[in-house]
Amino acid sequence: MAGFERTPPEAQALLERPIRELGLKLEGSPLERYVEELYRELEAKGLRHFRPPCYLTDEWGCPSGEPIIGIPFYLADPRVAELEQAMNDLEDEREIMMYLRHEAGHAFNYAYALYKTAEWRALFGPFRRPYREDYRPIPFSRDFVRHISGWYAQKHPDEDFAETFALWVTPDCDWRERYEGWGALRKLEYVDRIAAEVGDREPVRSSGRTDITVEEMDATLADFYRAQEGELETVKALPLDADLVKILRGGRGAAAPEARPAAEFVAAHRRAMIDSVADWTGMRRPLVKALVEHVQRRAAALGLAVAPGRENEAAIRLTAYLATLATAYLTRGLAHR
Repeated sequence: MAGFERTPPEAQALLERPIRELGLKLEGSPLERYVEELYRELEAKGLRHFRPPCYLTDEWGCPSGEPIIGIPFYLADPRVAELEQAMNDLEDEREIMMYLRHEAGHAFNYAYALYKTAEWRALFGPFRRPYREDYRPIPFSRDFVRHISGWYAQKHPDEDFAETFALWVTPDCDWRERYEGWGALRKLEYVDRIAAEVGDREPVRSSGRTDITVEEMDATLADFYRAQEGELETVKALPLDADLVKILRGGRGAAAPEARPAAEFVAAHRRAMIDSVADWTGMRRPLVKALVEHVQRRAAALGLAVAPGRENEAAIRLTAYLATLATAYLTRGLAHR
């Protein structure tokens, strides 16, 4: 896999080792300070007895009904994190805290069995509603908060609650003003009231059963990333050449000596494009990253250049194009073929 080649030798040396043999621990890892920060935020919100246990696993998650938070194993070791950065893009500090708050929302729901109450169901919907990965959000609906990219609160009632909780617990988030006049404000006010009611109470369940733990992961790191490659290859095969020639106004070959190679231009705007497309379409970051890198490779292969004075226009047009591709890709269900 091409991404492996971009990592330092010490990271590559780990590829053929089973993940369970890497000695990864949350305690003493770079992750520990984020978990401690989450606990401080919960304390600041008056939740004095809610401290969801955290463990290392294969992805972000909270097992259904279990008040416990799973954190991706690759965040626990800088060497493994370098592999993740090369393959999929690594979560930054802001994103780690966003995901922790979201998963804490699930854990809070389960710890106090809120989803079993009639009021919870009336606000968020039936907890047992079928869980669909290919949900179709209503863009800009005011009945849901916006926290994780892609209108994630619309995916399922349980996700709606977790997103609402995550926004509520975020420090310095003036949610009352931000969501004034929105239907989502009722949900935020519910979380605020329930938290005040249970703040001094012990959870109904203070811990739970984990999904697979890092100590149980027999796959090697190489196998872990190869398992993701099929979907990425679908993105990398999209035919883009004709569109890229149209978007990148310099066309084939630099028309002027000062024209900027399009591949260099895409590399310079890579992070902003990935952030924007992932945020507004809900396409998973690894797929967006693969799409942007595919554009960069094709621009280089075609010898495209961005005409002088047109870089801002090209950035806007290319980002809009990528967002359109991502939306079509998700809407047509191609991500699961």
